[in-house]
Amino acid sequence: MIEGMHQIGEVAGAVGLSLRTIRHYEEVGLVPPSGRSAGGFRLYTDDDIERLQLVKQMKPLDFTLDEMRELMELRDRLADGSGDRDHAELVERLELFATAAERRCEALREQLDATQAMAQMLRREVRRHRQTVRR
Repeated sequence: MIEGMHQIGEVAGAVGLSLRTIRHYEEVGLVPPSGRSAGGFRLYTDDDIERLQLVKQMKPLDFTLDEMRELMELRDRLADGSGDRDHAELVERLELFATAAERRCEALREQLDATQAMAQMLRREVRRHRQTVRR
């Protein structure tokens, strides 16, 4: 194996994604492997693993594959300096993603609050009915 490279099974375990999901992200151009072994096995760098973790975090926030791809490209351009001419525009776009993520997190918090309230209501109902059975 090449130094600093990880096979897909190791990556799947580290990130908590299935092999199928990782392959799908490759197929749609979201997180392609950085290399292949002599035997043709996919090889991933630590940066690839970080990208997969970011994709995994974006998924519950309902970002589309296109939005995820756009964010990855945006981050790449900012990181490598290839967007020096339009740096301010890239930062503005990154801020839009940050704002969208914050809004979606708030919506999830509201949804969680509502579902927790329902679960508590059901627990109270269970206790009430159990007390009725004991009498």
